[in-house]
Amino acid sequence: MNIPSTEPATRNDDRTAQELPATMRAMPFEGYGSAAWKPVDVALPDLEPDRFLVEVRAASINPADLHMLGGSLVTRALSGFKKPSNPAPGSDVAGVVVRVGSAASGFRVGDEVFGGARGSLAGFASAKVLARKPARLTFEQAAAIPIAGLTALQGLRDKGRLQPGSRVLINGAAGGVGTFAVQIAKALGGEVTAVCGPGNGELVRSLGADRVFDYTREDFAQSGERYDLVFDVVGNRSLRDLRRVLTPNGTLVLAGGGHQDGHGKNMLRALSKIGWSMMVRRFIKGRIAFFIAQFNPEDLATLAKLVDEGKLMPCIDRTFPLDQTAEAFRYLATGHAKAKIVITTS
Repeated sequence: MNIPSTEPATRNDDRTAQELPATMRAMPFEGYGSAAWKPVDVALPDLEPDRFLVEVRAASINPADLHMLGGSLVTRALSGFKKPSNPAPGSDVAGVVVRVGSAASGFRVGDEVFGGARGSLAGFASAKVLARKPARLTFEQAAAIPIAGLTALQGLRDKGRLQPGSRVLINGAAGGVGTFAVQIAKALGGEVTAVCGPGNGELVRSLGADRVFDYTREDFAQSGERYDLVFDVVGNRSLRDLRRVLTPNGTLVLAGGGHQDGHGKNMLRALSKIGWSMMVRRFIKGRIAFFIAQFNPEDLATLAKLVDEGKLMPCIDRTFPLDQTAEAFRYLATGHAKAKIVITTS
C-alpha cells in the first residue's frame, strides 16, 4: 500500500495565460476498448466564463471511467453505441489554478485546489466545482478524494442518515469508496463493521473498523448480526442478503456497481437491484436508497475539513504516470486494487 507523505506541498505557480503552452499531453479515446487508449498532444481546453483552468498535478480513476472505457451495453446505451459522447475521460483532479473565467470566483491564479474537472487525465483541465487543497496533503492524495470521498460522505450522512452510535456495515470497505466510508462513518460516530477481501483486514482496521468480515472466510449475511445502516459499494450481493442484516427500521444504501468485470455484470446487477428496490420498498419496513454522488463545493470543503482535523486520510494503492494510464485501468479492472489508483502528470 502506497500512502504518500503528508508533507505540505510547496509548489505554487502564478503563471499568466501568455506563459501557458499551446498544447498538452492528454489521454482521449475515440472509441471503446483499450486499443483506442493512447496519449496524444492536444490543444488546451477552452475556458468557459464560469470555470477555472487547472494545471493537473494528479488525477484519480474510478469505476465509472472504467465502464466508459470498456464499452459495456449499459455504457453504450447511455453514452453512444459507436463511441462515447464525451471522449475526454477523467473527473477527479488536484492541481493549480492557472486561468480564471470571467464569471468565476472563489479562487485565483496560483491556488492549489482539488475537485471535479472535465477530462482530468491530461496536463490541464476545465473545472467548476473545487475546494482548496488541504496543506497536509500531496497532490496525489488530494486527487484521490473527490468522487470516492463524496460518495462516502453523501451516502452515509445524507442517504444513510448516520447518527452517533449507529451500527454500520460497509460492503467493499477496502476499495476506493470503502476506505473513505470507514473513516467517515467513524467520524460521524458510527460503530463500523467492514466487509473486505483477504489481506485487507489490517488496512480497514487501521482506518477505524471495529469488526471485519473476510468474505472468503465468513458470510456477513449468515452471521445473525443486524445493522442500522448497510452501505453497499460493491454490488455483488443480492437485495435479499443485504436486507437480511438490517434492523427492522434500518437503511440500505446502494452506491454503484463496483469494478468492471469485462462484461458489465456488476453494473447490471446494480441496475437490477435498483429496479427491484424501487418496486418493493413501498411494501417493506426500512429504507432503501440508491444514489450517485453529486459534486458540490460545500461537501468538498467538508472533506477537506475532516482531513485538517486528522479524521480522514486518503489511501492510495498505486500511482501511474499519465502515459501508463491504460495499465492503470487494467489494474483497476482486476478488481484487486485496494483504495485508490492515482495518475500523475509530472
